[in-house]
Amino acid sequence: MLIRPKRLSPGDTLGIVAPASAPPDPACIDRAVAVLERLGFRTRLAPRVRQRRGYLAGTDRERASDLMRMFTDRRVQAILCVRGGYGTARLLPLLDYRVIREHAKILVGYSDITSLHCALFTQAKMISFHGPMLNSDFVQHAMPKFTLQSFLRTLTQASAPGGISRGYRRKTVRVLQRGVAHGQLIGGNLSLLCTTLGTPWQPPFRGRILFLEDVGEAPYRFDRMFTQLLNCGLLQQVAGVAIGLNANCRDPQAACTKEYRQTLEDVLKERLLRLRVPVLTGLPFGHLPHNATLPVGIPATLDGNRGELFLDEPAVR
Repeated sequence: MLIRPKRLSPGDTLGIVAPASAPPDPACIDRAVAVLERLGFRTRLAPRVRQRRGYLAGTDRERASDLMRMFTDRRVQAILCVRGGYGTARLLPLLDYRVIREHAKILVGYSDITSLHCALFTQAKMISFHGPMLNSDFVQHAMPKFTLQSFLRTLTQASAPGGISRGYRRKTVRVLQRGVAHGQLIGGNLSLLCTTLGTPWQPPFRGRILFLEDVGEAPYRFDRMFTQLLNCGLLQQVAGVAIGLNANCRDPQAACTKEYRQTLEDVLKERLLRLRVPVLTGLPFGHLPHNATLPVGIPATLDGNRGELFLDEPAVR
């Protein structure tokens, strides 16, 4: 049984941490904090959230210490990440998962934060949330209403969130393989998920609904990562695959070469249809403004007949 964290309420305090890279513009933290406070939340910055050490937001021990401090701080009801980038996986051996489980609370982030979602799922046995962050989402003046409503609906209501595409008006969702599958939701950024393979933080795949997205990866790189999962015998175990919005994942040479190049859709069909499970693409989550909040570990239904991913149980209590 995974622990469901306590739901978010107006006036609650959001702890702000930077487990990976620092934002290119440090002022974005202040702008995003102002947005969160206008939404009715208080904020509490981790002591070293503005640190910078090369491509990292401080040393590994500093970032791990900030994260642990936010979990144990009774004044903080939820934790939001500043950004992804790189470095979260370096923290995983430094965290005390027993303490985290004893102080389970909402944690939200995506991209490089996928490493932390996998660790919290496998080691702390708690639900965490693949969703918007300060640098990429809350700092934006034109943050889509869809993204904010998904965030609030999933984190503030102790009821099943339902379909993740509710309120999404764009016509991006496509059915690659029909059918209906049920299972726990696991996944996140495909590149980061692959880095967990063979580690204590590798999530279980059998019978799960796997959700995936990536950014800036050419189609052959998707092929390489899917092939790795197939060669490990893991991708064959899933009950269904939900693919999000993959930003800037076209082949930059495709239009100016005579050599045959596969599109990302070609790769998805070739690598995933052989699984004979429901497969959807273009669902509203990933490195783009329309980014639904997905609880990692919650029971879900992937409906390849209706073209939707349903969250079947409350993610918070």
